[in-house]
Amino acid sequence: MDERRTVKVSKYLSKHLRHQPARIGLTLDEGGWVEIETLIAAAAAHGFRFTREELDHVVATNDKRRFAVEGTRIRASQGHSVEVDLGLPAATPPPFLYHGTVAGNLEAIRAEGLRPMHRHAVHLSADRETATRVGPAGAVPWCSPWTPPPCTATGTSSR
Repeated sequence: MDERRTVKVSKYLSKHLRHQPARIGLTLDEGGWVEIETLIAAAAAHGFRFTREELDHVVATNDKRRFAVEGTRIRASQGHSVEVDLGLPAATPPPFLYHGTVAGNLEAIRAEGLRPMHRHAVHLSADRETATRVGPAGAVPWCSPWTPPPCTATGTSSR
């Protein structure tokens, strides 16, 4: 599978597993899972064809681990704008967390703080390397250490 095709299938999966499943008639379960054959058939019915082998290649080679496969089901692992419960356990955060972003966002972050924008959570990482890897594509991410608030006091959780 060539790189262009890999990227095309990956973007299609991201769009429909993270943001717009209903656009192709998919219904994700509460954990964000859908049957792989249902996904492939729905995509084909809407003019985008790919094989199970191509899907498996995209999942196996994605450096950001965007997708998870369990048996006959697939889901996006992160970054949803649709409501899903990924079932991630609550955890005590490390003393500092890092957020990868582009320099152009710094002024707004300083003025307004970190916001999830069109997603359900802000992505924070335990180290600079991970924040750099998962930050925006095509840009040199800016990372700044953040001291997380006590989760129990704010009603939020670290996952």
